[in-house]
Amino acid sequence: MRELLFLAHRIPYPPDKGDKIRSFHLLQHLARRYRVHLGTFIDDARDWSHVERVKKMCGETCFIALHPARAKLRSLAAFATGEPLTLRYYRSAGLARWVDGLLGSRRIERALVFSSAMAQYVEGSSADGMRRVLDFVDLDSDKWRQYSRHKHGPMRWLYRREADTLFEFERRYAAVFDASLFVSEAEARLFTTQAPEAAARVSVVENGVDTEYFSPQRAYPNPYAADEAALVFTGAMDYWANVDAVEWFAREVFPQVRANFPQARFYIVGTRPTRAVLDLAQLPGVRVTGTVPDTRPYLAHARAAVAPLRIARGVQNKVLEAMAMARPVVASSQVVAGVRPCAELLEWSADEPETAARLLLRLLREPSTAALGDALRAHVARNYSWNENLARVEAILEGDTPARSSARAAVSP
Repeated sequence: MRELLFLAHRIPYPPDKGDKIRSFHLLQHLARRYRVHLGTFIDDARDWSHVERVKKMCGETCFIALHPARAKLRSLAAFATGEPLTLRYYRSAGLARWVDGLLGSRRIERALVFSSAMAQYVEGSSADGMRRVLDFVDLDSDKWRQYSRHKHGPMRWLYRREADTLFEFERRYAAVFDASLFVSEAEARLFTTQAPEAAARVSVVENGVDTEYFSPQRAYPNPYAADEAALVFTGAMDYWANVDAVEWFAREVFPQVRANFPQARFYIVGTRPTRAVLDLAQLPGVRVTGTVPDTRPYLAHARAAVAPLRIARGVQNKVLEAMAMARPVVASSQVVAGVRPCAELLEWSADEPETAARLLLRLLREPSTAALGDALRAHVARNYSWNENLARVEAILEGDTPARSSARAAVSP
């Protein structure tokens, strides 16, 4: 069986947040075709309980504990070296020794690296002759640039520095890896516009949705009160972009909705809510659930899903899942840009509070949104099959995908 080195910045299980959804499906898909050797970090103590399950999918494995507070302190050394903080944050002598030992003892001819921070482990001579594919997913450096626009003083400078230094490393890695992947056409175009020399080796591999699991045809218990008209946001609630989105929506948009539709409720459904998110529950009509065993009931019985992210990169899985559940979605233009062109999604896009409130009131007052929901689900079913999208990764790992001159070529029908 062919052997593959898979490096990921976070254990690819459970698939309960954006990056882990993609890395899990990648691991699951590739494990059917390769003997996968996995090196990864664990930054949440609860994830150690999943190690044995992940091991069953792999050959050799290396799990490194990453303590966020210590990693942040360690990353400060980047100021002396001129590196991005991100690389120092994910630097581990133990993981480096494991990778070098593995490559020295086994014939591994292919590597899939998940996130640019992990590329540092296959830069050396031990990786010579190995076909290396880097899944950027989205352009992390631009995410830091977006963060900087929402900060002031030293934090703005810090985030700008991270954006600039990280992009130089992203560009360098793209120049030496055999192929680079992005999750959407918009992400690939953004990178190749800034690094045109890498365009011929850049490909788009989109995410997928399990439409059998996220199905509106199943029966789900209703988590809402009978007199509630629920608007729902799902996602990891310790992720700054999600926190910013729900704070903005709860304070700027939802009061306008509730003033005209008193039975409206805004549900924030997701793991690890920060103090800022928990405080939103003090606002009229806002509910914060924390971790729930299953998000599907909250989607199935909501009048609409909202995705008002002002800082967004790549494809938002929360949007694809809501669409698969045949729920109307009101999303920001940045979120919509990450999804294949969809008229039914574009029509309900809004960036201004007044526009978002007006669209949501239209949905709340609509007798039936079944036709809209069916169209959104059909779009996901046509374009976001995990098996079809991930088949492209195997072709790229094997060198079977021809070079191309633009990102758009990867997503042409």
